[in-house]
Amino acid sequence: MGTPKRRLAVLSSHLLPTGPAPCSSSSGVSASFCAQQRLSHSQESGHENDCVFCKIIRGESPAVKFCLLQLYEYDTCLCILDTNPLSLGHSLIVPKSHFSCLDATPPSVVAAMCAKVPLISNAIMKATDADSFNLLVNNGAAAGQVIFHTHIHIIPRKAHDCLWTSESLRRRPLKIDQETSQLADQVREKLSNICECSSKGQESSLS
Repeated sequence: MGTPKRRLAVLSSHLLPTGPAPCSSSSGVSASFCAQQRLSHSQESGHENDCVFCKIIRGESPAVKFCLLQLYEYDTCLCILDTNPLSLGHSLIVPKSHFSCLDATPPSVVAAMCAKVPLISNAIMKATDADSFNLLVNNGAAAGQVIFHTHIHIIPRKAHDCLWTSESLRRRPLKIDQETSQLADQVREKLSNICECSSKGQESSLS
């Protein structure tokens, strides 16, 4: 389909039909959005100051680099190219508000992040001649999270690309035994406790 530069141009045309959003001297996105959210997330303000995604959203990333990376923007999120891609077209959907991990991210924000996945992934696959993609969240250091600002990876895939060594591992059938039953009971109990605490928290905020 041509050179990587040509593919990037095609990808941008799919997602930004009228061309990349013009960059002002200070920012290519709503630079004030992240700052506005700081008051409601003051407990993480120190992390925001050093967060590479927050710097991009605030317009502190060089304008030329930002215009190249940006693929799509909507009210709550931004989609950019990963600067260390696992495959051509590897992209990130990043909320404009700072949340350190997925479980600290409000359901409404997670829903907004996921809402554009079909649109963005379809454009990326067309631009890169891929026929599949991985939707991935690294949540926590042990899971490979490096930037502690919630984000979703869209990773284009092609047959036999050998991207994941784990795909060559044989999966073992789940044993339906006492240990599995206990695990399921424990998860259900934790879910019940979390839902109960969440419900109590909502009731107290309304009273």
